[in-house]
Amino acid sequence: MDRRIIALYDEYTHAPLDRRVFIERLIRLTGSTAAAMAMLPLLESNRAAAAVVAEDDARLKTETITLVAHSGPIEAYAVRPASVAGKLPVVVVIHENRGLNAHIRDVARRAALAGYFAVAPDFLSPVGGTPTDEDEARRLISSLDRERTVQDAVAIVARLREHPDSTGRVGVVGFCWGGGLAGQIAVADPKLDAAVVFYGMPPDPKDAAKIKAPLLLHYAGLDERINAAVPAFRDALNAAGVEYTLHMYEGVHHAFHNDTSAARYNAEAAKPAWERTLAFFAGKLQGESGPRS
Repeated sequence: MDRRIIALYDEYTHAPLDRRVFIERLIRLTGSTAAAMAMLPLLESNRAAAAVVAEDDARLKTETITLVAHSGPIEAYAVRPASVAGKLPVVVVIHENRGLNAHIRDVARRAALAGYFAVAPDFLSPVGGTPTDEDEARRLISSLDRERTVQDAVAIVARLREHPDSTGRVGVVGFCWGGGLAGQIAVADPKLDAAVVFYGMPPDPKDAAKIKAPLLLHYAGLDERINAAVPAFRDALNAAGVEYTLHMYEGVHHAFHNDTSAARYNAEAAKPAWERTLAFFAGKLQGESGPRS
């Protein structure tokens, strides 16, 4: 697909750009209204896309839990292996700027099948929860106070350290907006055990020295918006002696892991990125139980 179209969609979903203006510009790029309308399903999330792990998979136990944070109660989708008794390490799955949707629930189920108590909070809970309309979800995300959202996230991690199903070891993985939040949690919570970022905006380099958790960073080679901030953050991590691994997946777009977006999903990058994520969590969360000191 023409990279200008991907860049336009990225601007639409992250600026955000008014939908009417987005459609007008898409028509100009594709040459006709019919071509633009044919392109839209490839760009936007396909709610009918088959889940990698079915919602009713008998290997899993799923439930909705409520976690108390600074902004009040936060609803979360929680999943764990049905056949495993006792406590498990926790993986917090943080959604994109579309909110807690079917795709992120699917990612949580994937994490649970790997042997974790996977929890996907809905960070739009303070404003009524994730709506079905993605444009409205993005509008609500942009209305959130970033500092308060970070406080909510740190509080959620703290609650999950003490959860009856938890060993006390907690890692976070975030995508897009959630990737940025995962980095901010690493800055704000010195007890965090591990953080994985998928193409999220890096924290301010000045805050790199505050990070105590090991990091796994996945970036897309064609993601100019995010990648502009990566070199300074990487240099700050090096200067501060932070443990991290950075992978740049060349030739792929932002959101390459999201398999509900046909235009941007890239299986050749998504598969190793997820395998590396599970290997990273296995090394950081599956060891001696108990919270970091």
